[in-house]
Amino acid sequence: MAPPPRRRERPVRTLVTLAVLIVALFASIFAGTRWGDASLTPNLALDLEGGTQIILQPVPEAKGDVTAETINQAIAVIRQRVDASGVAEAEITSQGGDKIVVGLPGRPSEETLDLVRTSAQMEFRPVLVMGAAAPTADPTADPATDDAAPSDQPTKAAPDSPSDVAYYVTPAVQKEFEALDCTLPENRTGGVPGDPEKAVVACDVEGTAKFILGPVEIPGADIKSATSGTGATSTGASTGQWVVNLEFTGAGTPKFTEVTTRLAGQGTAPLNQFAVVLDALVISAPSVNEVIPNGQAQISGSFTRETAATLANQLNFGSLPISFEEQSVQQISATLGSEQLQKGLLAGVFGLLLVVVYSLFQYRTLGLVTVASLLVAAVITYGVIALLSWVQGYRLSLPGVAGIIVAIGITADSFIVYFERIRDELRDGRSLGAAIEKGWERARRTILASDAVNFTAAIVLYLLAVGGVRGFAFTLGLTTIVDLVVVFMFTHPLMVLLGRTRFFADGHPASGLDPRRLGVDVARYAGRGRVKQGVEQRTGSASAREPVAVGAPGLTIAERRAAARAAGTASAPPQDPPTTTDDEPTTGRPEGSDR
Repeated sequence: MAPPPRRRERPVRTLVTLAVLIVALFASIFAGTRWGDASLTPNLALDLEGGTQIILQPVPEAKGDVTAETINQAIAVIRQRVDASGVAEAEITSQGGDKIVVGLPGRPSEETLDLVRTSAQMEFRPVLVMGAAAPTADPTADPATDDAAPSDQPTKAAPDSPSDVAYYVTPAVQKEFEALDCTLPENRTGGVPGDPEKAVVACDVEGTAKFILGPVEIPGADIKSATSGTGATSTGASTGQWVVNLEFTGAGTPKFTEVTTRLAGQGTAPLNQFAVVLDALVISAPSVNEVIPNGQAQISGSFTRETAATLANQLNFGSLPISFEEQSVQQISATLGSEQLQKGLLAGVFGLLLVVVYSLFQYRTLGLVTVASLLVAAVITYGVIALLSWVQGYRLSLPGVAGIIVAIGITADSFIVYFERIRDELRDGRSLGAAIEKGWERARRTILASDAVNFTAAIVLYLLAVGGVRGFAFTLGLTTIVDLVVVFMFTHPLMVLLGRTRFFADGHPASGLDPRRLGVDVARYAGRGRVKQGVEQRTGSASAREPVAVGAPGLTIAERRAAARAAGTASAPPQDPPTTTDDEPTTGRPEGSDR
């Protein structure tokens, strides 16, 4: 049975496709500079560009002390606001255990600064309407300015309760709810609490749902404590499900009893739910199944250990609302970061030169393929980072630069693996075209496995780290992907084309594929059933000519037959021509025939 035909490679088409993608990448950036706010250079982070530093002093609004847990929760709230507003590489840390330092790169807008300064508040509101996160109406319509905007006046003189939908869900509120798109990060920045006496429209933290909420019934200050753990039955046996146990203060207990009495009587969702609102975002919306008279509630659901602990910490933060007193706002320079960047770039250039020198020394002209591949990888990486700076607000930090420098070694390693595989195949006696094809099949698996490990490590580091370390992980993962693109769409197709040239196919001494330098010890196939004999093999300081090994590995059928004939001709001693007598029949071939 004949083997399946090999797919014909089209290296020129692959190279043209890569060139089109690169042109499209930079064309989009150029278009952004002309018709948008894009820049030809990537945005830089705080350590490289400088920016604004704000020092906040948390001040408790209720009786109590500002604890480390309160500071950490406040930092988490501020970080969520800043990240959702599109500002990348912000530095938010605690100072002295009782202050919060916020560093924003570049020149942040006044809206971003207001998000940082605004106090975080927790409140309990009844759920009036709940829907999908996507908008169901034109999101550009503004009910506050549209001449045809519906009225914001209630249809009743007074509400029957905070859950009165007819009173609180006015046409204007309904239209705002329909136009809200909670899938957009900018609509989940929080930080602006609504009027406590009116209905508000809010998104959940994850951007999976949106709500119309009634007025505030219980403030966060009425929470005494919150803990996470596994639930228990009435007999005390563990259910194995993670829950959050909530306890209210003496002032909050009667309020919560009244709320649960009314919500438990509603019967159906979402009117039997109350929303826990932190920083103007819904962090939980549990339903009420029964009246809770003692101020001790249990929130259950599809919690894990981590999500239950997170909700408990957020509820504890709500038990001590704090405001921020702005101590100082100053512009900070990037002098130290600039010096470190110069040294980092110098180290990167020096490392790149070492890779180039090694490639040219080890692979001769073939090393130029490494240089060209590194240049293509650098161009693609620069273009992608510039595009992300415009589209996603990404900022390049000093750890990010370190990730790019590390990628030089990762990219060079892929080329070395590929080239060495090709040279191994040449040592087995294959022609250059066959060596490139077979070497690529073997090197491809190694490159994919190596880059998969690097990319997995980058993902894990990005998910577990914060701040500048995430910048390192991001660029490491990005350059790993770029490495695969360059090897598959540039290096390999270029090698296929070079393999068709006489300079490389004939093993020119300067090509890096010289058979004598590689120590090839078998004849090379010359076509038409012929092999080139006398290929030199290095043995110490001298070289010797040896005959073809008939059983050498890596030979095709035609090569083996030619080698067998050559070996037979070289080793057979001359013999006299056969003679015949009258008593013996002649069985030889006609004179002049070689068959």
